Amino acid sequence: MTTENPTQEILEQNQSSDEAIADELIEKYSSHKEVIETVISSLEQNDSAMVSHTEDAFLWKFQYGSVEVFVQLTGETEEDLLTVWASILDLPATDEPGLMRKLLEMNWSETFETCFAIVDKKVVVLSQRTVAELSPGEISRAITLVANIADDNDDLLKEQFGAS
Repeated sequence: MTTENPTQEILEQNQSSDEAIADELIEKYSSHKEVIETVISSLEQNDSAMVSHTEDAFLWKFQYGSVEVFVQLTGETEEDLLTVWASILDLPATDEPGLMRKLLEMNWSETFETCFAIVDKKVVVLSQRTVAELSPGEISRAITLVANIADDNDDLLKEQFGAS
């Protein structure tokens, strides 16, 4: 079955595989950091994964297709945050009202638990939530969704609304 949305098709094809991976992650790893590193190692390309660690947080960066994906974990307590994002377009852009309308429409139907946002004059795909009751499957899904949605849409949006 073919859908018009390539991200949806990828997710449907990999759903049972993702569930098996999530079950394995639950049994195997005791920290969110370990789960994140496992997911990144399965997605990153060209040995591109890098990690930075401060007293308060971890920040990973890896290449997925034509985008760089960032994953930040502020800690392991219930109040800490998992944030995943990938930049897809620099601003200013041509036809910014048209771009904003397109992004809002896509937020409604094509982003699942992620969303498009603007950060530091860049359009990004973003997923963020607290670590409270965060499962390995949710970590895997957040990273996979951001990477796929960003990679599926960056070239199209740059072509249609590239820098002004």
